[in-house]
Amino acid sequence: MTTDPLAPLLALADIATTVERARERFDQALGHRALRRHGGQVAAEVSLRSAVASAALEGAVHEREAVRAGTVTDPVLQGALRVAGALPGLSELWPKAPRQALAKLHVLAARELVPEAELGRPVADPVVATRLDGLAGLVAGGTKVSPLVLAAVVHGELLNLRPFAGPSGVVARGAARLVLLAGGLDPRGLLAVDVGHREREPEYVGSAGAFATGTPDGLRSWLRHYMAAVEVGADQLTAIGDEILAAA
Repeated sequence: MTTDPLAPLLALADIATTVERARERFDQALGHRALRRHGGQVAAEVSLRSAVASAALEGAVHEREAVRAGTVTDPVLQGALRVAGALPGLSELWPKAPRQALAKLHVLAARELVPEAELGRPVADPVVATRLDGLAGLVAGGTKVSPLVLAAVVHGELLNLRPFAGPSGVVARGAARLVLLAGGLDPRGLLAVDVGHREREPEYVGSAGAFATGTPDGLRSWLRHYMAAVEVGADQLTAIGDEILAAA
C-alpha cells in the first residue's frame, strides 16, 4: 500500500479541523441565492477581484474600479487578468499535464515582462526541475487529500521555487486556483482566495517564508494562513452575491 505523501499534513495540530471549517464556510457561501440566476455575473466579479488581488501581491496595486473600466495598462495587472480568465479553460489539462498548464500560465502572466524566449520555460536548475516533477506527480493523482490542502501545497511550493522568470507569484496563485477548479471543490471559479491573501498580506508573506523551511511548524503556519484566506474568499462570495442582488 502506497502512503499518501500529503496525509501527514492533516496530522499537524488543528489542521484537519481548520481545513474542515474552511470547507464548510465555502459550502455555506455557495448557497447564496444570487448564484441561481446570476452565477455567471458572480463568477466574473470573483475573477476580476482575484486578478486585482494577485497583481497587488506582486507589487502592482491598482483600484478595482479603474481596472473594471479598462484604464489600467500595467503589464503585471494585465497578465493577472489573462491568467484569471484562462483558468476555466485549463482545468481539464491541469491534472493530465500540469507542467504544460504551468507553462501556459507563465506565458499569460509574463507576456511583455520577460523575453519571449523565456515564456513558458522553467529556469534551468536541476533542483527546480526535480521539485516540479514531484509537484506534477501530486497534481496528477499522487495524493487524495482535500483540494484545499493540495492547493495550499502547490501555491507554497511554487512561491518558494520561483520556477519561472517574472511574476512567478501570479503563476503560483493561478495554479492554486486551478487545483480548486479541477479538483471539483470550486468548478465554477467562485472562491476568491487571492482576495484573502491580499487582505492578510503580512501573514501571507510570513507564512510563505515559514513554508519554505519545510518544518512542521512552518507547514502548519502556511496551511493555517491558507485556510483563513479561503474563509475570506467565501465571505467575499457572499458580499458579491449581496451586491449583485441589490443592484438587480
